[in-house]
Amino acid sequence: MTRIEREKETVSHMIRIYCRYKEGNKTLCPSCQQLLTYAHKRLEGCKFGEHKPTCKRCPIHCYRPDMKQKIQEVMRYSGPRMLLFHPWAAIRHLWQEKKRRSQQ
Repeated sequence: MTRIEREKETVSHMIRIYCRYKEGNKTLCPSCQQLLTYAHKRLEGCKFGEHKPTCKRCPIHCYRPDMKQKIQEVMRYSGPRMLLFHPWAAIRHLWQEKKRRSQQ
């Protein structure tokens, strides 16, 4: 699995957790589906490719301001809960962030 595919999987998990547990929806609502589609599109077009840093550490802010605000809200809520629902994805994400930080 490529780095971009793993990032897509992680953001998908986070948006689904947010929509389900914060908003109370059994399936993705139109707003969350739009955010997921947008996030995947941004990841597919990432100029860093396999050397992509985590979004938190990225020097380029590729999200529109409204989507950036929404994804930050999703990540703040879902980030800590990822350890409960998708522990391996959360650990992998944290490891990648630490690894990238030490390379700088």
